[in-house]
Amino acid sequence: MSASGTLYVISAPSGAGKSSLIKAYLKQDIANAAVSVSHTTRSPRPGEVNGEHYHFVDHATFEKMIEEDAFFEWAKVFGNYYGTSKAAIEKTLEQGLDVFLDIDWQGARQVKKLKPDAKTIFIAPPSQAALLTRLLHRRQDSEEVINKRMAEAQSEISHYSEFEYVIVNDEFELALSELTAILTANRLTQAKQAKKYHALFAELLAKA
Repeated sequence: MSASGTLYVISAPSGAGKSSLIKAYLKQDIANAAVSVSHTTRSPRPGEVNGEHYHFVDHATFEKMIEEDAFFEWAKVFGNYYGTSKAAIEKTLEQGLDVFLDIDWQGARQVKKLKPDAKTIFIAPPSQAALLTRLLHRRQDSEEVINKRMAEAQSEISHYSEFEYVIVNDEFELALSELTAILTANRLTQAKQAKKYHALFAELLAKA
């Protein structure tokens, strides 16, 4: 009997490194974890693949999905919609996989209301200067967009206290080990181990 997976909601200001941390974690534990592929109305960035990084749809399609209550959570950020399919999340969790959901603090609030057992993690940058440097080095956004992201960053960070776990991404490998520790500890809770090793404990407790 396998235990169901855990939904991890990870939030951070743009450029803090949450996507890189999730990607690195999946490389070392792909058999037990997956990332949620959200829907969005923004245009693909260089190298992004439809269905792998996001499901890219137009505004009309997204708004119809909102009317159909198809999203686990959704938000409008910088003029574009982002949302997570309810069916996709639940199907993956039922397979016993942990799921990473990369969304902002507003989405995190929505998820916790609908799924109180979800775990929330906030990724913070080591400084404002480091955050700006990372955004500039990505070479993916215009100066105007970068300025908007820096302005939004402080608002995003002001909600860090709403999250159960906080990781400061200064040294990447240390931040990755801290993320790994969170997932490992959660998999070793009594409830999950009792379900996973139901047959084992039944045998250990059987009368001779």
